[in-house]
Amino acid sequence: MLKSAQHKPEKIRTYKASATKATKQNSEEQKPPHIRVGVGVLVRNPKQRNHIFDGIRKGSHGSGTLALPGGHLEFGETWEQCAEREILEETDLKIQNISFAHVTNDLMETEKKHYITIFMMCDCCDENAFPTNLEPHKCDEGWKSFSWGDLVRISKQDGKLALFSPLMHFVENKPERVLHCLNNLC
Repeated sequence: MLKSAQHKPEKIRTYKASATKATKQNSEEQKPPHIRVGVGVLVRNPKQRNHIFDGIRKGSHGSGTLALPGGHLEFGETWEQCAEREILEETDLKIQNISFAHVTNDLMETEKKHYITIFMMCDCCDENAFPTNLEPHKCDEGWKSFSWGDLVRISKQDGKLALFSPLMHFVENKPERVLHCLNNLC
């Protein structure tokens, strides 16, 4: 009769909250990093439907890079609700025809952050709309309009302007549905 080897389970790390500040700080340093959900929104420029609005990030990770308007998904919110809320908060634009575009897995090692970024596409309700910079502390130079070709060129150059890493991953992925829509085919 063969004796089976006893399997000892691996020790599982636990993270306990503590009442003292020093212990709390040590506990926080031991916590595993968490993954956040970001929503980036491709808002088509109603005057140039093959262009989307982007701005330069300021005061947060990715500062100085070109990014889409967007933000964090809040508890209980749908992706569409998040897109609508973030666009109104950041640009004062009312949007419609909100739909899923793409998703990227974005590990930002330098910043010690990890995001799943959901990209949504939409149109402005007003055909004469242009975004207002309602958060100048987060968007450096206001909102500008860029074509897909502009984003591809920016992604390939080592120049003054770079793409925020989720947007860079998005451009590298070349989602067919998005390219189709930005070429005025939907």
